[in-house]
Amino acid sequence: MNHSIKGHLVFVLHAHLPFVRHPGYDTPFIEENWFNEAILETYIPIIRVFRNLKKESVPFRITMSFTPTLSQMMTDPYLQNQFRKYIKNLISLARHETKRTKTDPHLHYLATRYLEHFLDTESIFEETNGDLTKLFLPFIESGELEAMTSPATHAFLPFYDSEKSVFRSQLKNGRRTFRRIWGRDPKGIWLSECGYTERLEEELDREGFRYFFVDTHGITHANPRPKFGVYAPVEVGYGVFAFGRDPESSKQVWSSIDGYPGDFRYREYYRDIGHDLPWEEISPYLHSNGIRINTSIKYYRITGKTQDKGYYHPDWAMEACGNHAEDFLRNRIRQAEHLYEINKQPSVVVSPYDAELYGHWWYEGPQFIEFLFKKIHFNQNTIQLSHPLEAARALPRIQSVEMKMSSWGENGYGDVWLNVTNDWIYPLIHDLSIRMNKRVHEFGSGTEDQIRILKQMGRELLLLQSSDWAFIMKTGTMVDYAVRRTNVHTNLFLALEAMLTGPIDWAIVEAAESENNAFPDIRLEDFR
Repeated sequence: MNHSIKGHLVFVLHAHLPFVRHPGYDTPFIEENWFNEAILETYIPIIRVFRNLKKESVPFRITMSFTPTLSQMMTDPYLQNQFRKYIKNLISLARHETKRTKTDPHLHYLATRYLEHFLDTESIFEETNGDLTKLFLPFIESGELEAMTSPATHAFLPFYDSEKSVFRSQLKNGRRTFRRIWGRDPKGIWLSECGYTERLEEELDREGFRYFFVDTHGITHANPRPKFGVYAPVEVGYGVFAFGRDPESSKQVWSSIDGYPGDFRYREYYRDIGHDLPWEEISPYLHSNGIRINTSIKYYRITGKTQDKGYYHPDWAMEACGNHAEDFLRNRIRQAEHLYEINKQPSVVVSPYDAELYGHWWYEGPQFIEFLFKKIHFNQNTIQLSHPLEAARALPRIQSVEMKMSSWGENGYGDVWLNVTNDWIYPLIHDLSIRMNKRVHEFGSGTEDQIRILKQMGRELLLLQSSDWAFIMKTGTMVDYAVRRTNVHTNLFLALEAMLTGPIDWAIVEAAESENNAFPDIRLEDFR
């Protein structure tokens, strides 16, 4: 143990997307662009950061969750080919833009940068024939990156504590998928929406998970009240550790009022040429069935709370990025020194964020991470980057507590995922979860056809349980798609269930297996 260290920074990125995969449709699903945008703007930029740090011999530690749905999408040949089409289209658009903007030197400069960026992204993507997991693996194997999983389809588990088969099926398929794709068992798990409920630790221990994360109040409201607050993990039973989110470091990035991403020098997310250019000029590149969508080419900076936006200046943005990394580090050092004086032991500061914040929403976010990690290495010796269990092992004392249900998100107790906009989905999910449990007991030793049908019922049920559909309904974006997914998985489940004892429509079975092909190694005992 380095006795000069006064604090451990556990920097966590939660990488997640719902399972969106729709091959064979005449009308494209623009929701598939969620994955394409995340590859272009978040995942490959983060890989660039890791490579830059490695190239410059900068040691670092970062923890990332890769949810089972996202991991499967990263390895899916259909979605890999969809990204190939997407990036080739953007390269064509950027080439067009370099010609269109020739009379404006600054726009021409930005268009040229975008073209170079897209070409480099395509090159990195093809290094492993489109499998992004293989780009992350070297950093896992060298110890810089610790990867976690999550429940299978990011289900909000506290809503299902009356039906433990949901716990088991979500956790088992989360662990099994991680093992199949990443080649190792995960030590930790990102509970969907940081949703914790009592007695969950027993299920986590059964699957071999040693730690998870909760929002601040999940720790501070524990019994007995933790002596060190969120600045040390707590043991919640069965040797499972909970780490609480540090509100101070989170606010510096997340805050919509004074968070770093709101700086006027950063790129404006909402000014995209997909919406700005005349329809006849941009429509050949949208492939969106007449709907304007983002193209990732954005020429303006935030500027201020005005519609009159100034041009984006990458050098200004990089200056802001360096300043903000310095400010973040300075505050963490001050925080660590203050807590060390009070607690007489190093603090553990957990800073968790949605991965898509870095690059997708905050274009310069990956560069912020690179600057921050370099400054931590070169400019100080008060704090160190650590993985969760590394930080836990460095502490002389860890308290055992009992925690109550909690989540992150508005109001901190699941309101986002259960309210008047989405409450209608839960009777469906509970009913089908109970029916699945019963049908597995009835037909789990049945014919090959019945077992095949049961497995697809299990896939439909897991996909139905995704917290993303409720979240989308609450936020009011792409609601029709979330409602459609809820209804499709429900109806497919019921149609398949009827085939257990009636005539089998193989066209329906095969279509469901083809489109909703998640969890190929699903097991019926997962639902017992």
